[in-house]
Amino acid sequence: MFDFVHEKRRWVQIVLLLIILPFVFFGVDSYRHSVSSDAPATVNGEKITKQEFDTALNQQQDRMRQMLGANFDPAMFDKPEMRGAVLDSLIGQKLLVENGRAAGLTVTDEQIAQVIAGIDAFRVNGKFDKARYVSVLAERSMSPLIFEQRLKDELIGEQMSASYAQNGYAANAVVDRIIAINEQQRIVSVAQIPLETAQAKVDEGEIKTYYDQNQKEFQVPEKIRVEYVKFSVADLIPKVDVKPEEVKKYYDEHQAEFSAPEERQASHILLTVSPTAPQSEQDAVKAKALELLKEVKKNPAQFAEIAKKNSQDPGSAANGGDLGMFGKGMMVKPFDDAVFALKVGEISDLVRSEFGYHIIKLTAIKPARVAPFAEVSNNILAKLRQQKAADMFAELADKFSNTVYEQSDTLQPAAQLAGVKIQQSGWLTKGAAEDDIWTPKMLQAIFSDDVMKNHRNTSAVEVAENTLVAARMLEHKPAAVQSLAEVSDAIRQKILRQKSLDMAVKQGKMLLAQLQQGAKPALNWSQAQTITRTKHGALDAEMVRQLFQADNAKLPQYVGAESPQGGYMIVRLDAVNEGAPPDEAKRARYAQQLRQMTGEAMLQAYLADAKSRASIKVKMPAPEAAKQ
Repeated sequence: MFDFVHEKRRWVQIVLLLIILPFVFFGVDSYRHSVSSDAPATVNGEKITKQEFDTALNQQQDRMRQMLGANFDPAMFDKPEMRGAVLDSLIGQKLLVENGRAAGLTVTDEQIAQVIAGIDAFRVNGKFDKARYVSVLAERSMSPLIFEQRLKDELIGEQMSASYAQNGYAANAVVDRIIAINEQQRIVSVAQIPLETAQAKVDEGEIKTYYDQNQKEFQVPEKIRVEYVKFSVADLIPKVDVKPEEVKKYYDEHQAEFSAPEERQASHILLTVSPTAPQSEQDAVKAKALELLKEVKKNPAQFAEIAKKNSQDPGSAANGGDLGMFGKGMMVKPFDDAVFALKVGEISDLVRSEFGYHIIKLTAIKPARVAPFAEVSNNILAKLRQQKAADMFAELADKFSNTVYEQSDTLQPAAQLAGVKIQQSGWLTKGAAEDDIWTPKMLQAIFSDDVMKNHRNTSAVEVAENTLVAARMLEHKPAAVQSLAEVSDAIRQKILRQKSLDMAVKQGKMLLAQLQQGAKPALNWSQAQTITRTKHGALDAEMVRQLFQADNAKLPQYVGAESPQGGYMIVRLDAVNEGAPPDEAKRARYAQQLRQMTGEAMLQAYLADAKSRASIKVKMPAPEAAKQ
């Protein structure tokens, strides 16, 4: 039942986490028809707002930061290519939604309700909680109306995307040929020509010449050490006083937040049939459903077993038809009406919905409930403290910024105002952001002339939401070139290795030529190993490419290249074996992968065509740092 909802639930949770929740809207009209003059793009007259672009850019930054870890460089998002890619993705999404609506795609309120009920962020103890739903959205200044409209758009766009991406094609002959190519085996042995550093010599003149010709290699970037004050909402929370009567007042005035409506648990048996199917098919399914209804009415205790054997709902059949707990309005209307008219243990008559015929058994009722004050008082207390701290921060932020500016020769007054201690940094490198404090924007402020030459405080820089940092210089190291004495040993080793590599490559190429001409020089060949185009063993991709390009009409064949580990590698191709005939499971896996590839290609081709037909105007927003 409800295949679309079941299939997309995980996707929607990802959308919730990465796309929807960061948005802060002030009404459906402002979301759909923003008239902001700084809109980065318009698509057929509908604007992509600056807010949408910034949020999408931040989401991509977060994904890249998680993927790359310490190797993440925020500066990559200042490049036009990256910003253009993000904007292009938003344009594609906008077109998918617009064209999906034009094609008549819809998402019903019942389906939206089911999706929302399955989102973890809105669950308490594993079950959908209306108060939690309203609370989570309210924390992000979003109403359920706005959230649900956004979710509908996302799902319509996903339906459009899936209609192409999930409908790729793969001809059987192509599948078999790809399998044969991918799984052909080549039997090889390897001989290494290692680096012989003992044979190479480096004199002082070579070291001096290398040093003179490669000065940039030995430059030490500009560095600075600072003292700083960090001021955030978190610093104020311990200082906030919330009285017990305030907590109780909030509880009394926000009962909806702590109320859970009646929920019901039901099991069902579904026989699927489309409303547009021929009448004869609908009649046949109905007749079978009536037979099952007689069977379960006769043996109510066997409902779960009968559901396992007969229900065509992939999401519940294995569980005996159990759908878990759900509130009123969470299911399609005919199903919903039937469930909420039953008593516990009762079995419904046939219920017709857009999915087919249902037989429903009500298994439990969870009455409506208001959480008692004692149960939620700690949560309310934490929320009120956070709110008061945020209000205090908003009041003090301007004072903090003014104090830093007006008393620019010391951070002490600003630290006293914020009630925090002055801290000291380690050595910071120009242009090398390190963490959530030393962001590109903060480093730009620190390395300014006003700080380094005039010895003034930086301005109060917002390094994160509700977090300000101001700093002043303690020590400064200008950019410099290391002396020859400091780097002499490193240069010696580098030249030594290069000379050794040149010698190994020269020897390796000579031996390779001898082998290719039929000679048999003495080499230490490794044990034979089997490789395919996808399983390389210890060989790199370039060597594997050469081996599969080698003529296998007359074996052995020899190829060679510099070794990734250093030295030179010669590989002997001894035999070629065709892979075993594929079984149906393997053929199905390959076919699925090819369908995914062709489906994605179809989607990209569709988007390219849609963009060529659309009226798109782009005004790429500049990076924030460039505006300062």
